[in-house]
Amino acid sequence: MPCIHRITAMLVVLALGAAATPVPAIGQATGGPKLSPELAAVRTSLDKYQDPVMAVRDGYLSSLGCLTYTAGMSGHGGMDYKAGGMGVHFINMGNIGPVLDPKKPQVLIYEPVGDKLKLVAAEWFVPTAVSKTAPSIFGQTLTGPMEGHEPLLPASLHHWDLHVWLWKDNPSGVFSPTNPAVSCPATGYTFTEHPPAMAKD
Repeated sequence: MPCIHRITAMLVVLALGAAATPVPAIGQATGGPKLSPELAAVRTSLDKYQDPVMAVRDGYLSSLGCLTYTAGMSGHGGMDYKAGGMGVHFINMGNIGPVLDPKKPQVLIYEPVGDKLKLVAAEWFVPTAVSKTAPSIFGQTLTGPMEGHEPLLPASLHHWDLHVWLWKDNPSGVFSPTNPAVSCPATGYTFTEHPPAMAKD
């Protein structure tokens, strides 16, 4: 077989193989959670923050501690906290306001993995001082009002929030505040706490 024919045959085989290989749908990237097209687009817009240094450069500051919840809570003012981890929160005070932007979450959440911080979720966060009524985004109403997560936030910081697990699968659901698949290392900056109480605003 002439050389050109062998090359053509090889290209045909490669093309057929590629056609037979399934391509992940939007929001179904390998190793990540299955997301709606809207949430997949949000994840793509925030992917640069997989490097926490980029998050700091854009105004997200670490709250330092890693939050984990050993006891769940259900049916308390609409808040449903299953046992699980939450991670390390990086908050951007410049993004706080009454109008929520899908591409500007107020909080980025990282899980400590070895000596790295791995981006696992984003959080849309609104203090009750900014909005007395619960805002909505992604067809979801933010949960609350609740007290601040002590000891990292003062209990007096009453707020609404919505966690969205864009980068890590969550068996409890993409909008669950906690994730049983997230763990915090045993350090002096890991805080095991009960879910926040409902705020009496």
